[in-house]
Amino acid sequence: MANTGLQVMGLVLGVAGWAFGILVCAAPWWRVSAFVGDELVVSQVLWEGLWMTCLSQWGRLQCKVYDSGLALSGSAQMCRGLSVLSLLLCLLALLLSVTGLKCTRCLGDAHETKARLGRVAAALFLAAAFFFLLPVCWSAYVVIRNFYDPNVAAPLKRELGPALYLGWGVTVLMLVALPVFGKGAKGNPPSTAESKPEKVFV
Repeated sequence: MANTGLQVMGLVLGVAGWAFGILVCAAPWWRVSAFVGDELVVSQVLWEGLWMTCLSQWGRLQCKVYDSGLALSGSAQMCRGLSVLSLLLCLLALLLSVTGLKCTRCLGDAHETKARLGRVAAALFLAAAFFFLLPVCWSAYVVIRNFYDPNVAAPLKRELGPALYLGWGVTVLMLVALPVFGKGAKGNPPSTAESKPEKVFV
């Protein structure tokens, strides 16, 4: 019963990580205008994401989806691809997790098969967390590098957006779901009566 509780807890954490991951991937909050220098229009705030940009001006928000993904930089395309790949792996891990839960009847009493599915799901959670962490950390690195680069003009400098911080939180959720679900996915040890051969006296 304890292992079943751990599995359910890991599944809930995985679902939360996947849902917040979709929000992070779709939100235009990866980079935000940095207010540095003397000549700045503080009334305008530019938000940039993987799929769109938003301009906040005098309380009005206008968003525009990128016209072409091929026109983006190589790093932006990489972040897009890795984020989508991570969400797909996380979704596959969730499907396997539900199938491998001990409280479900998908595979009947095949405890060993369910344990294998649980271990595969844990490995997929690990891969999903890794592929989600890469674009978040790379985007943060590019923002910080350009912010301190004297060759980058002040209006082009950006700061870390809230989506990056939320992305690190998503990675933590996936990593926490990994050992919790993996531990709960261990197969039930055979009973004493089954593990010891019956002695027959002649």
